[in-house]
Amino acid sequence: MALETKTNLQAGTIKKLQELIQINVDSQHGFQQAAKDIEDMTLSTLFQSLSHQREEQACELAKFVEWNHEKPNRTGSYAGAIHRGWMAIREMLTADNLQAVLDEAERGEDQIKSAYEQTLRETAGSAVNDVLQRQYVQVKAAHDRVRDLRDEHARDGRQRDEDRNSV
Repeated sequence: MALETKTNLQAGTIKKLQELIQINVDSQHGFQQAAKDIEDMTLSTLFQSLSHQREEQACELAKFVEWNHEKPNRTGSYAGAIHRGWMAIREMLTADNLQAVLDEAERGEDQIKSAYEQTLRETAGSAVNDVLQRQYVQVKAAHDRVRDLRDEHARDGRQRDEDRNSV
């Protein structure tokens, strides 16, 4: 078996890269949609930034696929489209749209973080491991930021409810 290089990746590694490209595209589109739909400018700016980050990650992974004479899957998944649709419906139906957006964003972040963790386990020692590790650090940081914002907003909402009930 030949030594794996960035221009000679194993089929399994290419398959995992294709999956990560797809989930990055899903995440990019989700953050892009959330940035448009949300009125909070601070969160909108954060979501725009994360959308751009995911686009860059997908493009970086796509280069490795192209170097191996494969066509990168640059479209999102049906599951991602359904998730964005559900996010839009949930936002319209809830009284606290910001909490709904943060809940769904955090759920999406759980998925991409899990996908990177699985890929890192399955492709340990591959020629793209350093790229995957670096991207995972970014994904993990974004995940934690969105989770913390979700939790902070939920706490603030509970506090407002308690304050109203005590009056």
